[in-house]
Amino acid sequence: MVPLYVDDLLITRSNSKELNQFKTAMQNEFEMTDLGQMTYFLGMEISQSPNGIFVCQQRYATKILKKFGTESCKPVDTPLVPNLKLRKEDGAKKMDEGKYRSLVECLLYLTATRLDLMFTASDLSRFMSNPIGWLSKKQEVVAQSTAEVEYISAAATVAVN
Repeated sequence: MVPLYVDDLLITRSNSKELNQFKTAMQNEFEMTDLGQMTYFLGMEISQSPNGIFVCQQRYATKILKKFGTESCKPVDTPLVPNLKLRKEDGAKKMDEGKYRSLVECLLYLTATRLDLMFTASDLSRFMSNPIGWLSKKQEVVAQSTAEVEYISAAATVAVN
């Protein structure tokens, strides 16, 4: 398996002999640096042991807390107030849309290792912009195909007053 992100390349293989052959072939073809066993990649910390491979984003999460000035906040089990109904207009002071977007994007990236944040991050992402021609609501039916999804979306779009 060879995941690639811009100029960062990871090579994984269960057979170490085949892994070394592939690495040698790649190094003969391209200028590469072997950094050894992976410990950090794209904001994810990787720990490998005989029990398995473990991934966390503690360093990335700490960086986010500092970026938004919330590093002194207390941790909670549920990252959203239960039964809270979010609205676009709630009388609160408007915040910087760019900063809010950045926060939501950071939370969405954290869901790679923290699936428990998915509901909160996706709920908050509904409020990332505030133009006049904007609408977000849950779809009323479950589509059985991609063609049906497009049909439902088109129908909902023209039905909006």
